[in-house]
Amino acid sequence: MNSIKKEMASGVYYTALAKYSGVILSLVIAGILSRILTSDDFGVIAIATVIIAFFSIFSDLGIAPSIIQKKDLTNDDFNNIFSFTIWSGIIISILFFLSSWLIADFFNSEILIPVCQLLSINLLFASINIVPNALLQKAKRFKFIAVRTLGVQVVCGIVSIIAAYKGAGVYALLINPILSSIILFIVNYFQYKLQLKFTLGFSSIKKIFAYSAYQFGFNIINYFSRNLDKLLIGKHLNMSELGFYDKSYRMMMLPLQILPQVVSPVMHPIFSDLQNDFKKLSESYLKVVKVLAFIGLPVSIFLLFTAYELIIIIFGHQWEPSVPVFKVLSLSVGIQVILSTSGSIFQAANSTKTLFWCGFGTTILNVLAICIGLFCFNTSYAIAWGICISFTLNFIITYYLMYNKVFKISWKPFWKILISPVILSGILGCMLFLLNIILPSDLNLILSLIIKGILALVIWLGYIQISREYDIRKIVTYLLNKKKNK
Repeated sequence: MNSIKKEMASGVYYTALAKYSGVILSLVIAGILSRILTSDDFGVIAIATVIIAFFSIFSDLGIAPSIIQKKDLTNDDFNNIFSFTIWSGIIISILFFLSSWLIADFFNSEILIPVCQLLSINLLFASINIVPNALLQKAKRFKFIAVRTLGVQVVCGIVSIIAAYKGAGVYALLINPILSSIILFIVNYFQYKLQLKFTLGFSSIKKIFAYSAYQFGFNIINYFSRNLDKLLIGKHLNMSELGFYDKSYRMMMLPLQILPQVVSPVMHPIFSDLQNDFKKLSESYLKVVKVLAFIGLPVSIFLLFTAYELIIIIFGHQWEPSVPVFKVLSLSVGIQVILSTSGSIFQAANSTKTLFWCGFGTTILNVLAICIGLFCFNTSYAIAWGICISFTLNFIITYYLMYNKVFKISWKPFWKILISPVILSGILGCMLFLLNIILPSDLNLILSLIIKGILALVIWLGYIQISREYDIRKIVTYLLNKKKNK
């Protein structure tokens, strides 16, 4: 158990270092680009990104998690699977290239033709990178992954900004996905010089098929669950409206990048060692849930009461229409922070079949919510409310299946863990509501954000210390001593 804690701590540390630095960097880059480019430009890229994400599912096929999970794969298997991803990537990239005219016609936007054709390059290299990326995670080389990812993000971000200033327009937004996938391939090649074989490698694919098939199915239905809203808004409303909505959605996703996406990549490689001990797996996961709940749920409340300040400060006044949608979506952040780690547990428990059915139920609820919001109310604001309600129901369904069908134990400990974080969030919400009434309406936005941030931090730290959920003083002392010893 101690070795798991050490590996988890080390993995989270390096992943967090890259992710947090990356989030700050991405906000700076997005803030600059948002002041140069239009909401229509971002709307076009949002559509293209959603479409390419669908094609990429068919090149991935759930291969990466399978490589991490399976302990009996040989170097020959890795070469065979690598070859499969290259040949399938070439085929799928060509199909995506040829589909560009149909995509542009469907969304009535000619600019989508060259945009999609250029992004077919990204699709090809993303496919080639699947196996080496999985091998890096399997080897738990989290420090290297962190440094590599951050370095690529810096380079691509700078090039994107320069291109935007030079008048590249919407094409400036294509630089990051295309260039980053090419650079990652070059870096990965020097780490794992996998051999290309003139075979589809079906003998090795068969070894992971039972595991990857349900993962692949989950990826397909999860795609529609996460992206149908953007597809329908782009089709039935307009690109500008999609641009505002997508900006709100991406802002909502930032806490998921900061919190669970730091933990999840580490969880599967480490927790897969507990695939035959559900008791230890469930106990270890509860500790993760507790930490995420104490961070995610209060963050959700904080975002609700600082939505205006965050959108205007980061992106500018021209993005003010994004604020109402972001407020609604922020309500779901807390449960999404916890929920987004559940996939790693299903994978680690060798239960991708249950993961598939969870995703199936999630998709049905999300599709219903999105369709009601769009076709009954015809606004992105209504869609946001539907998604928020859907995520709440999905949260309950997912953890019912995890505890009752996979772990086969009572889920009472899970809900018990959430009581204290919910109380903290309620207190924080009441205090920020009162502060909103007290603060003058013409107060400087940066100052307003700082005041709310300080109040939230004081309440958060005070509650945790007083309730003795965690000993803040002990944690700080430990970290300071550890720093001195280094």
